[in-house]
Amino acid sequence: MGALWPLALALAGLAAAGPPNFVVIFADDLGYGDLGAYGHPSSSTPNLDQLAAGGLRFTDFYVPVALCTPSRAALLTGRLPVRVGMYPGVLQPSSRGGLPLEEVTLAEVLEARGYLTGMAGKWHLGVGPGGAFLPPHQGFHRFLGTPYSHDQGPCQNLTCFPPDTLCAGSCDQGLVPIPLLANLSVEAQPPWLPGLEARYVAFARDLMADAKRQGRPFFLYYASHHTHYPQFSGKSFVGHSGRGPFGDSLMELDAAVGALMATIGDLGLLRETLVIFTADNGPETMRMSHGGCSGLLRCGKGTTYEGGVREPALAFWPGHITPGVTHELASSLDLLPTLAALAEAPLPNVTLDGFDLSPVLLGTGKSPRQSIFFYPSYPDEVHGVFAVRSGKYKAHFFTQGSAHSDTTADPACHASTPLTAHEPPLLFDLSMDPGENYDLLGGVTVVTQEVLQALKELQLLKAHFDAEMTFSPSQMAQGEDPALQVCCQPGCKPRPDCCYCPDTGPVMGSSGGPRVQPEPQPHPVPQPQPEAQAQPEPEPQPQPEAQAQPEPEPQPHPVPQPQPEAQAQPEPEPQPHSVPQPHPVPQPQPEAQAQPEPEPQPQPHPVPQPQPEAQAQPEPEPQPQPESEPQPHPEPQPQPESQHSMGRLLL
Repeated sequence: MGALWPLALALAGLAAAGPPNFVVIFADDLGYGDLGAYGHPSSSTPNLDQLAAGGLRFTDFYVPVALCTPSRAALLTGRLPVRVGMYPGVLQPSSRGGLPLEEVTLAEVLEARGYLTGMAGKWHLGVGPGGAFLPPHQGFHRFLGTPYSHDQGPCQNLTCFPPDTLCAGSCDQGLVPIPLLANLSVEAQPPWLPGLEARYVAFARDLMADAKRQGRPFFLYYASHHTHYPQFSGKSFVGHSGRGPFGDSLMELDAAVGALMATIGDLGLLRETLVIFTADNGPETMRMSHGGCSGLLRCGKGTTYEGGVREPALAFWPGHITPGVTHELASSLDLLPTLAALAEAPLPNVTLDGFDLSPVLLGTGKSPRQSIFFYPSYPDEVHGVFAVRSGKYKAHFFTQGSAHSDTTADPACHASTPLTAHEPPLLFDLSMDPGENYDLLGGVTVVTQEVLQALKELQLLKAHFDAEMTFSPSQMAQGEDPALQVCCQPGCKPRPDCCYCPDTGPVMGSSGGPRVQPEPQPHPVPQPQPEAQAQPEPEPQPQPEAQAQPEPEPQPHPVPQPQPEAQAQPEPEPQPHSVPQPHPVPQPQPEAQAQPEPEPQPQPHPVPQPQPEAQAQPEPEPQPQPESEPQPHPEPQPQPESQHSMGRLLL
């Protein structure tokens, strides 16, 4: 395959006819050393490895905080989490707060440029009353996914690996089961985990095909649950990775990447689509074999050491990105300004912490980013940033262990290691010592002038940055209200146990067990058709929801190669998949009509608002008025399937 890359790049067009499409794939708790392309000796990641071989592989790509919620906020806003109130820790299912609606997301930037925007997977940026903080209110036309991590609810009785292997551990107790949402509707609670990734892939395929049919660019934010604990996968991957449950889930993630790339190739959009892959934070090493690998880097999730904040990152765009490896500094904060520049979209009128990296991607220049600042999972204005990297040097002014990084051989990673100030700071040359093993200022008799100059520069950078930074009010500090937990059966008792509407969709049988699914066949790479045989693209016809068929699990696919431009003809678009499509959310009804049904009905039900004190709910919130609720972002061109009901509504 390697010999085909130079030919493909030589024949690819140098400019797309319009704004490029964007696919951002965001893995969960994936370590720097987990992919074959980054040196893991036994990971089965052929599709990601092909993206690395045919695209740009970053060696020094960072997230600003090594934790789910703040990392996701940084990616979507281009702003440090402390600027947008996404601290400390992560949002809970009962949290009152969420990503403030005044923040401008990447989806909103691209939506204004005419993009069809969609998200599949894990959100974890808040739910709020009536779903106020969910993706449909943050610039996404379509959403299929969970509002938070799949371990934030009881999982001890859920199947993670078919036919009957239960999820490891018990996850969080005393909460509602994890809900699967389609826009603002509850699809299932809980969903069938082994079929979830295939469901997301089908959603993504439909989004891309619909955008192609409408003649619009698309933005797909694909935030997979893999490889977060507890791991799960479809039956085609169980026991096939050689790395146990973690490897099986990683193998399914890789197959999903292959399925997405095959779809882009089928649609004839390889040269018009930039694909970016990275992850939210380092591995959760406390899970041992159920956690990931940070390779030669120190520690993992929850710390400001390299293993917590340095991530694998790939960028693939045939005809525009020359295959290779870059050591330029880069961050997830840079995605918003970079994609905005490529789409020729105006930037939000706010302070951004990201930089436009399009010169690095296109090979026309160096990275404008010279430094990166790292906050801990629980930041405060007194301590400020814990670590700063400038050029090849990194200084740790404060360090603290994390339970997420327990069980490693290094005690500095463990939760038992308290907050520790370092004066002078720990100083490392990451070009020679990426594992942060040799402090340049510790136990040495002679310090070079270059090292002293680097120390002074890093100290000044921290002092200036801390002095200029203003923390926004913490969204987590708004507290929790159990009544805000999403429930598929509003008004039911006793909560949370009664909030149970198990999956009966495309991957489930009438008995509630998984249907037997046919083994999917390898996806052929689309071949160019002679010009005389080109046929108009058939308009996909929506299928009635009652005829839903099981969605095949994603299989490993070769990354499709772009065909010579003179011969390439558009392929017929794939027919819509049976996975239910998101639908417009009904407008809130007056309070007199918003009473919960006495018993669950097959029609959509509103998720309950915070209950009054008479119903024994702690610290009830005032009932929000309909006119004050934010409205979701409608698609400019309604889809035919939007006329059908799809689950229990979240009003």
